[in-house]
Amino acid sequence: MSTNLTSETAAPTRVALVTGGSGGIGRAVVERLARDGFALGVHYSGNKAKADETVAAIVAGGGRAIAIGGDVAEERDMSAAFDAVEAEFGGIDVVVNTAGIMILSPIATMDLDELDRMLRTNVRGTFVVSQQAARRVRSGGAIVNFSTSVTRTQFPSYGGYVASKAAVESMTLILARELRGKDVTVNAVAPGPTATPLFLTGKDDVAIAGLAQAVPLQRLGQPTDIAETVAFLAGSARWINGQVIFTNGGLA
Repeated sequence: MSTNLTSETAAPTRVALVTGGSGGIGRAVVERLARDGFALGVHYSGNKAKADETVAAIVAGGGRAIAIGGDVAEERDMSAAFDAVEAEFGGIDVVVNTAGIMILSPIATMDLDELDRMLRTNVRGTFVVSQQAARRVRSGGAIVNFSTSVTRTQFPSYGGYVASKAAVESMTLILARELRGKDVTVNAVAPGPTATPLFLTGKDDVAIAGLAQAVPLQRLGQPTDIAETVAFLAGSARWINGQVIFTNGGLA
């Protein structure tokens, strides 16, 4: 008897939408999920060229992907983004919400307009995307939001950023319980110091080296390290739900 799968018996392609998928951790997640056979919606906010480049690389490697733009904090934009992915690939199984901004300042001197801008993207944006995901992700799927390990390490100057990510953690854990019975997992990944433009901007070599040495593995994380955790949550980790996964090399 032949063991070859026909088109009728082959497993359907799983589909993921990754916000902020054109650079840094987002691009690493896109590339990792593509290797697992996912069709990808690669979301971008302002840099269409980078998203198109990411899509082209996936397609050149035999995968399927489309680029979609929009403001994560705007309901219409995100509804249209989800519509586009569903129209192209037939549905959505995984949503990974890596989009975010980080503005560092002591609490005493932080510009409140900058705080509002960060909260809009990190809190409202995660809420809008999570809301769409809660309505649309298919049974057996996963929603993965992003926090930060600084919710535990409490580094000075991260007050506003941590406030936004603590909100992400809370809404993530509540959404996991609200989706009872739908067979959709909801978790957050909390990276430690990771070598991305978002993390490195504004830090000198001494500060970067100090953060690397604070980790027992004595190095910065790489975007691919974080992408491995996301791939696990998006794939076989069906018994992990309502959790914050600290992917930080042992940073305490």
